[in-house]
Amino acid sequence: MAGPGGQRAGRERDGSGAIAGPGAPGASPLTRLLTSARFGSNRLPPDRFGSNRLPPDRFGSSTWIQQYCRQLARSISPQFLQDIISHLCRLELLRAQEAAQVRAASPMPEQVRAVLDVLAGQGSHASQSLQSFIQTSNWQLYLHSTVCGPMVQKHLESLQGSCGNGLETGALRRLTNLLLVEGLSDIQQKEHDILQVETTKGLPNASRSIPLEKLFRPLSKVSIPPRVSVTIGVAGIGKSTLVKLFVCSWAKGEMGRDMVSVLPLTFRQLNTYEKLSAEHLLRSASPHSPEPAAAARTLLILDGLDEFKTPLDFSNAAVCTDPKKEIQVDNLITNIIRGNLLQEASVWVTSRPAAAGQIPSGLVDRMTEIRGFGAAEMKDFLDQMFLDNRDLSSQVLQHIRANRSLHVLCTIPGFCWICGSSIAYFLKHSSDRSQEATVVPSTLSEIYCYYFKMAVSGDWLEKPREAPRTEQAVTTSRKLVGSLGRLAFYGLLRKKHVFYEQDMKAYGIDPSLLPSSLSTRLLLKEDAQPSTAYYFCHLTIQEFLAALYYYTAAKRAIFDLFAESGVSWPKLGFLSHFRSAVQRALQAQDRQLDIFLRFLAGLLSPQAGALLGGWLLQKDEQGALRGQAAGVLQGCLGAEPAASPRAVNAVRCLQEMRHGEPAQALEEAMRSGSLAGLLTPGNCSALAYLLQVSDVCLEETNLSNCLSYSVCKSLLSQLLFCHNLRLDNNQFKDDVMELLGSVLSVKDCQIQRLSLAENQISNKGARALARSLLVNRSLMVLDLRSNSIGPTGAKALADALKKNQILLSLNLQHNSIKEDGATFLAEALLTNHRLLTLHLQKNAIGAQGARKLAEALEQNCSLRELILSSNSVGDNGSIALAEALRVNRSLQSLDLQSNSISSAGVTALTAALCSNKGLLSLNLRENSISKEGGPAIARALHSNSTLRKLDLAANLLYDEGGKAIALAIKENRALTSLHLQWNFIQAKAATALAQALQSNSSLASLDLQENAIGDEGVAALSAALKVNTTLADLHLQVASIGAAGAQALAEALMVNKSLQVLDLRGNSLGLAGARAVAQALRVNRSLRRLSLQENSLGMEGAICIATALKGNHGLTYVNLQGNHIGQSGAKMISDTIRTNAPDCVVDV
Repeated sequence: MAGPGGQRAGRERDGSGAIAGPGAPGASPLTRLLTSARFGSNRLPPDRFGSNRLPPDRFGSSTWIQQYCRQLARSISPQFLQDIISHLCRLELLRAQEAAQVRAASPMPEQVRAVLDVLAGQGSHASQSLQSFIQTSNWQLYLHSTVCGPMVQKHLESLQGSCGNGLETGALRRLTNLLLVEGLSDIQQKEHDILQVETTKGLPNASRSIPLEKLFRPLSKVSIPPRVSVTIGVAGIGKSTLVKLFVCSWAKGEMGRDMVSVLPLTFRQLNTYEKLSAEHLLRSASPHSPEPAAAARTLLILDGLDEFKTPLDFSNAAVCTDPKKEIQVDNLITNIIRGNLLQEASVWVTSRPAAAGQIPSGLVDRMTEIRGFGAAEMKDFLDQMFLDNRDLSSQVLQHIRANRSLHVLCTIPGFCWICGSSIAYFLKHSSDRSQEATVVPSTLSEIYCYYFKMAVSGDWLEKPREAPRTEQAVTTSRKLVGSLGRLAFYGLLRKKHVFYEQDMKAYGIDPSLLPSSLSTRLLLKEDAQPSTAYYFCHLTIQEFLAALYYYTAAKRAIFDLFAESGVSWPKLGFLSHFRSAVQRALQAQDRQLDIFLRFLAGLLSPQAGALLGGWLLQKDEQGALRGQAAGVLQGCLGAEPAASPRAVNAVRCLQEMRHGEPAQALEEAMRSGSLAGLLTPGNCSALAYLLQVSDVCLEETNLSNCLSYSVCKSLLSQLLFCHNLRLDNNQFKDDVMELLGSVLSVKDCQIQRLSLAENQISNKGARALARSLLVNRSLMVLDLRSNSIGPTGAKALADALKKNQILLSLNLQHNSIKEDGATFLAEALLTNHRLLTLHLQKNAIGAQGARKLAEALEQNCSLRELILSSNSVGDNGSIALAEALRVNRSLQSLDLQSNSISSAGVTALTAALCSNKGLLSLNLRENSISKEGGPAIARALHSNSTLRKLDLAANLLYDEGGKAIALAIKENRALTSLHLQWNFIQAKAATALAQALQSNSSLASLDLQENAIGDEGVAALSAALKVNTTLADLHLQVASIGAAGAQALAEALMVNKSLQVLDLRGNSLGLAGARAVAQALRVNRSLRRLSLQENSLGMEGAICIATALKGNHGLTYVNLQGNHIGQSGAKMISDTIRTNAPDCVVDV
């Protein structure tokens, strides 16, 4: 989006596209400022002849290319290089073949060097031509590369030296692509960083990405580059690393080549100034170069807005346009961002999300977000951490993945490093009997207890020496760590995360006395002019130390610790101070004390006491306080609104102190699907917590048959991030749809699949959902089956589909939409190019509704599946759909089950199949297709080469129709599944099908159940099975098969190697048949599932089958139900099969 003022000031160009020089009328104030900083005026320095012309190269034109090759290679932009190539080709100094070779070179600096190498071999004329072209068409580049070259080179070397350290790890590839976002979400503006990650489950939003190298370029040919860019990311995500990566890459000429100068500053540096001018700011950013490059291609980087000591106030900041005037630093920054100062420069601000909200959205041209680790990146990061011990890396990763809560937080690199270090330390000492009782770290507090223990003892994995006992380390470091904790606590209260010399002195800390383990693992130092800055290595480290200080101080404090002056009502005892901390956290508007409170509660856990012995309360005293503190937190669950963020944090605090029984009981109820009646307000908060961390919700969040309006309302903020959400059979009415519509409308919504089947949704509720579909960008599957939305509700959804291009599947089964509803949806299909699946069964749309849908299908090219079963489509509707199939090439599945279609309708459909090349599945089950329809179907199968599945069950084909289809199957090479169940087919048609199977090589599934084919038909099929190698499923339930048929099948099974499923339910195999099948099972190795239910096998027959499995290692399921075995016999059979085939499941 364009910033204030529309077109950027100071970006005026002449006809050649060159930026105007400082002497030109269009030159900007900043351009003149930067030039005068070098020469002392707005004019170029006179040469020895007294003119203002740029001096000729003092080394001579013939050496100009060699002299400035390095500067040119990193300064020429891709677009300007193309201009140079075109110019040199016109002068015939560069041949077409050479130009092509240059363009094929990579990366960009190599292309420039290739051009310079060609020209260097052509003498002074070629060198002079290039010099003249650059000087006349891009004056600023010429100035930057020649006059300012040495100083620029020093600036580049300085940047590479300061930004290049620690950038060699492959994990940085994550930072080369940022997420392009439209602004801050409510969660980002209101929640603590850790809570943001936990709530969103560490998953990035669905925003499109932008490469880092294109961050400051226009998004399209008609847009302009952003002037103000803001990149957000939670603490520890890598914002400063991103800045270093970009600056170092720019200095090497690898990216950002459209920027002539890059000037990085941190807000830590700016904190040391009270007043600054724009001119002084630029010189601070580029101390080695008085004029930091050409202004209109200058990038000013301001890293870490969240660490700035003064909030930015854009409403009341005084306007300043004088670049030489010194003003308050916060006022200076607001004027730069507004464009009152340094108008021509681009500005890049990085910040944690909440602090970024200080900048009005109207002033931000581009906002990006740094995403966290993916699964592969997390593994690579841990491999880099433990480069010499890949086994340890794998163990750490396995532990992290086993704990979903930790796994989510480990998407943050900073936390992943802390967590990985702590778990590795635990694994290192888990078998060390001399250490304290080892406890697997599984909570946030336990991870940080291990980390703190390492820091105070200096016992790091890279130091193989034996570490001193923690008690000894505590004794020597107690006072120093206590001072650090006090600094952390009161800094946290003031939202201060960067400290300076005066802060350290105020809290009695001498940085020179800090042990190396503390100064490298807890409190880091940054040497910045004019003062050294100190900061905790991660926000959570500050919060943990603050909690540790509060915990230890609360044992003896008699005044409120939150009042640093000590003036307050007396507070005696740890529990009183704990209650005070809980109240303060609940009252904090920005939720910034939630993690502090979580750590404080975690320090009461038995594991924390074991890990940090000597720091915490005595064991017996701690146990008593734990129960009382848990009571305080449980009281919050009743006082706070159900499932509110604060109540959820109280549940997390209970988990930290290992008091998680209520949540565990609720999780078991979720797993068994028995949540109904359990969702009290307190349990709702526990449920909200489980929605974030439980593995039960990983694949699907099933809250069917357990929610009310009030409970659903309380859980909305958690449902927002459930990818697959089932809310079936909750008796939801339209008011709940209003709630869900509001959730789906939020830009943070990550719901991809939503099922609301079997509720009480009417057209009003459908309209609420339809409104959300106009703006929703995540929902791909919506299931509204078995509601009552009617034609009006269908119209609302259809209107939404005309604009929505996200939804892939819509299920409106059994919603009484009728003919009008089908007409509305047909209109939507004319413009919607995204929907793939539409379920409209049981809606009484009739022939006319089917006709409207058919007309839409003639134009729609996206729908893949259309289900119209039980809709009274009839022959007329079928004929209309047939006409559509002659034209449509995208529809792959058409379901017309139970639609009173007779031979006339099927003749039209099958005629269309002769030319249709897209349909893969056709369901004509339960219609009125007679034997006359058989030849029509056969003709289609003769010519169609794409249909894979044909369902003709429950029709009236008889033997005549079956035989016609069999003849077609003999030649068809496409069909893989054929259903002919309950079609009055007998032995003749079965024999014809058997003959077809002897030559057919595509059919994998054949269903002939409930057809009286008898032993004769089965014998023919068995003979075919001896030579057929493709049939995998054969269904012969209730097919009048006796012992003779079973004997024939058994002989086939001894030879056949492809059949995997054989269903013989409801026949009369008897004992003889069982013996035959058992004999075959001792030989057959392909069969996986066998059903012999209700076949009069008796006890003896069942034993034959059971004992035969001893040598069979392929069968995984056997059904022997209904064979008069009796309860005792069933147990014996079951035990026998379990002994002979332990991997086989048996139903007896």
